[in-house]
Amino acid sequence: MLQALVVLLLLLSGSSPAHAEKRVALVIGNSAYVKVAQLSNPARDAEAVEALFRRAGFDVVEAKRDLGMIAMRRVLRDFADRVRGADIAAVFFAGHGMEMNGSNYLVPVDAVLERDTDVEDETVSLERVMRLLEGARRLRLVILDACRDNPFTQSMRRTSISRSIGRGLAEVNVLTSDTLIAFAAKAGSTAADGEGVNSPYTTALVKHLATPGLDLRLALGRVRDEVLKITT
Repeated sequence: MLQALVVLLLLLSGSSPAHAEKRVALVIGNSAYVKVAQLSNPARDAEAVEALFRRAGFDVVEAKRDLGMIAMRRVLRDFADRVRGADIAAVFFAGHGMEMNGSNYLVPVDAVLERDTDVEDETVSLERVMRLLEGARRLRLVILDACRDNPFTQSMRRTSISRSIGRGLAEVNVLTSDTLIAFAAKAGSTAADGEGVNSPYTTALVKHLATPGLDLRLALGRVRDEVLKITT
């Protein structure tokens, strides 16, 4: 795991030789939500992270914007084919995210979510994203700049008092050493969209992941510290 993290940081900082392992990335930015107010930054955040992966020389970088539910699931399904045989696979998502009953979901732009029972039908679970990365041989990385102040949770009708919907994303316990999930906010908290060109999280992410020789976990720790400094 440690060796794979070092390899990824070398790739992102542009310090790795061209003949390095096969690596693929999928970048999604959902800004143009239909039923709720649009988000300013996710599409631009995706553009910035796409550029980071391309500068790093990833073999495949698929960049998608403003995906509805059907398109988003199709893109993920097709990306799973790219992941098979890759050494390193990464997924970045910026947009609305939510948690229900301890599970995390990424929200497509055409989601309506009138009832809590609609969540599994109209969103994409983080578990689905993790499954598609299983084909990567050395390292699987998911970066979520999600769970802005989510308007769906305020209007969604509850059909069961036992069904909980959290304010932020839930903590994920990763059971394998070759998988890493990075969140824009701590469990149960929301992430700021920000007033700049990019969100505070993506701004810090692009800055620190490109630092040569910096361990990936340390880089993500610096990202977290900078976001806290900016937003508090």
